[in-house]
Amino acid sequence: MYEPRTLLDKIFLVIKGLCMGAANKVPGVSGGIVAFVGGFYEEFIYSLQKVNYKAFKLLFNGRFKSFYRYVNGSFLTLLIFGMLVSYFSVSKLLDYFLERKELFVWAAFFGMILGSIHYIGKDFGHWNKRTIPAGIIGLVIGISISFLSPAKENDNLLFIFLCGIISVSGMTLPGLSGSFILILLGNYVLLLVDSVNALYDTFAEIIKGDFSFIDNGARLNTLKILAVFTAGSAAGLVTLSHILTYVLKHFKHITTATILGFITGSLGVVWPWKKTIFRTDADGAILFDSNGKEIVANYERYFPDFANGENWWALFFVVIGIGILLALDWYGKNRKRLA
Repeated sequence: MYEPRTLLDKIFLVIKGLCMGAANKVPGVSGGIVAFVGGFYEEFIYSLQKVNYKAFKLLFNGRFKSFYRYVNGSFLTLLIFGMLVSYFSVSKLLDYFLERKELFVWAAFFGMILGSIHYIGKDFGHWNKRTIPAGIIGLVIGISISFLSPAKENDNLLFIFLCGIISVSGMTLPGLSGSFILILLGNYVLLLVDSVNALYDTFAEIIKGDFSFIDNGARLNTLKILAVFTAGSAAGLVTLSHILTYVLKHFKHITTATILGFITGSLGVVWPWKKTIFRTDADGAILFDSNGKEIVANYERYFPDFANGENWWALFFVVIGIGILLALDWYGKNRKRLA
């Protein structure tokens, strides 16, 4: 059992949920990193692992309080609440800045990942003949992912369910970006932009008493896709949490080494100085998806020219990103004193 949380702890937990939600939406950034550096990763995995046969038995028998305590309901409720709020607020703000100040956003996240490598690695003193190869394997996989090319959009419901299972890996595996995997699968725009916006617009219309969306076939199809994606995500969270609970219990040091290598490898994904390469046809014309947006083929990375003052500002945001992680580290060490 975990210690009771103070009001300040609960507020910070909601804020961490906001950060996880925002990180999960940014390609190349893992929400699991937020959980790891926020000091609640193992509690998060343990709580999800409690969503099992016993939990459903308590629920169906009407023992709601016992079910809530068994699955660490207070923790999950606050965290998930923060994530949901993020998808309709912080994420939209993030979309705004990614469109207008993309370099600075990527720079900040690059700094956060650098900070997370320091956070995870500073107290890890278990490098040996088993953990070193694990770290190298994680590093190689992380680097390899950054060089894969995205597929085409696919709205087959079975594939959408699979996308849900895979994309949620970013919440359970620090360093593995679920949103970046969705780009590789070709469904990032469909599932994390169009579907979320469709749900937001639907709620806004319902609040105004407007139910015209019922006659909007395209809207209903998008909402159906979001429902299937959500079901796949829930299934993936519970399934992966059971696997990770076992792995963390029996192979904790090897797992940490692999995660550390993976996060280091993922730096290539969020390298701030890159040019987007769009998919083109035989004549060199840019191809668009069904929503009229350019289809991303890959990214061309380059080293910055510091004669350009904007690149110095980007470095400043790298430092800001590192500072955010150091602040989280400081809070984790002084949480009890602040309570």
